[in-house]
Amino acid sequence: MMDNGNDQQIDVQSVVEAVSADHSFGAPLYVVESMCMRCGENGTTRFLLTLIPHFRKVLLSAFECPHCGERNNEVQFAGEIQPRGCSYHLEVLAGDVKIFDRQVVKSESATIKIPELDFEIPPEAQRGSLSTVEGILSRAADELSALQEERRKVDPKTAEAIDQFLSKLRACAKAETSFTFILDDPAGNSFIENPHAPSPDPSLTIQFYERTPKQQATLGYLANPSQTGQSERGLVTPSAETTALPHGTIGATAGHRAIAQSNSTDISDNLFRYTAPEEVMTFPSSCGACMKLCETRMFVTKIPYFQEVIVMASTCDDCGYRNSELKPGGAIPKKGKKIALSVRNITDLSRDVIKSDTAGVKIPELDLELAGGTLGGMVTTVEGLVTQIRESLARVHGFTFGDSLDESKKNKWKEFGSRLTKLLSLEQSWTLILDDELANSFISPVTDDIKDDHQLTYEEYERSWEQNEELGLNDIDTSSADAAYESTETTK
Repeated sequence: MMDNGNDQQIDVQSVVEAVSADHSFGAPLYVVESMCMRCGENGTTRFLLTLIPHFRKVLLSAFECPHCGERNNEVQFAGEIQPRGCSYHLEVLAGDVKIFDRQVVKSESATIKIPELDFEIPPEAQRGSLSTVEGILSRAADELSALQEERRKVDPKTAEAIDQFLSKLRACAKAETSFTFILDDPAGNSFIENPHAPSPDPSLTIQFYERTPKQQATLGYLANPSQTGQSERGLVTPSAETTALPHGTIGATAGHRAIAQSNSTDISDNLFRYTAPEEVMTFPSSCGACMKLCETRMFVTKIPYFQEVIVMASTCDDCGYRNSELKPGGAIPKKGKKIALSVRNITDLSRDVIKSDTAGVKIPELDLELAGGTLGGMVTTVEGLVTQIRESLARVHGFTFGDSLDESKKNKWKEFGSRLTKLLSLEQSWTLILDDELANSFISPVTDDIKDDHQLTYEEYERSWEQNEELGLNDIDTSSADAAYESTETTK
């Protein structure tokens, strides 16, 4: 594929058109003549569009100059930007040499940090690359030491400080000291390999987060401040069209229009779309994708055998982005809750499931455990939850079937994937456990009385101090509010 004799040089426009097309079975190698940034002569750049199995579609480019010998390679993401950013925290212990062989995909928008050294590699310092932990650290050390001889002549003190830092950085690269390797990518297209997949990795923590307006602008979503619908103070400025709609007009107006037109189908669809159409509220907000003004609809409803919940839905007319979420209403429960369901038949797969942001998922038969927040909050079914788990594991553990993985690990993953798929075929019964520290998750019963559903069990437990600390409950001080409430009651 890299045979120089068969390489045909073509123009850049042809390459762009080719790699933008949808290739189902792979793409050919393209060669473009380009200038060498070291010697100024012309070299060749090879482009290849490929798909990393269970990860992303990427564009690989490799440059080589026959005049000065300059060579470099780069990875650019040809697919979509993910809905949320991602942050990988890898704890590297002293003496753990194997951890340096983990493969790392760093996109062009990712930042690498080592807090112990107060060291940061910004996105513009290292372009997108496919490497290892050791490779990234070695490359950073080489780039820092490249101009040390010139620095010693011009600024000896700075050169000496950089030498001291390089000794610490190389000590980390040789596993002589412990440190934390952080890979933060607002685009959500970076990745650190988990060799223990599909089991949890004790050294690796993955967090997903919503991007800030500044990060949206960096990724190219935002051209100017007016697109955010924000004033100079950063506040959302509602448009006239949005504020003109009073609370409750979404469901009610549609119902009134259907009645006026005497359309019986529309009458039933619009009047019974919500539990209480007159209580649906609308308010202005900003789109999570393009940051333009959009409309959010919200209403409160009561789920039987569960609690009061707030349903929110947003739609952007500019970019078409849609989002819906369910949030718990009322006070924070004093205890956590663990829900266990014994899945035995096809009816159990159709049970409604509400999984909150703080809920963890366990399937003991597979030794599978997902920490709270892994899949985010969702409203789905048992079957939908298992499908989401399978897709999430395949997306996060990107090198599962790649050439870089040995056969034993490949077979281990394939075996786990088949076992996960068999859960939906119900060849044998299995158990689904939702462990929610805030007791905001729910699995629907199949009986009129939840006590008669013997496949479903609930267990409440006291949260530990560490769990309350993680949730931010230990720092909540309501004494002033309690005193004010008591004084008001006394006055009455």
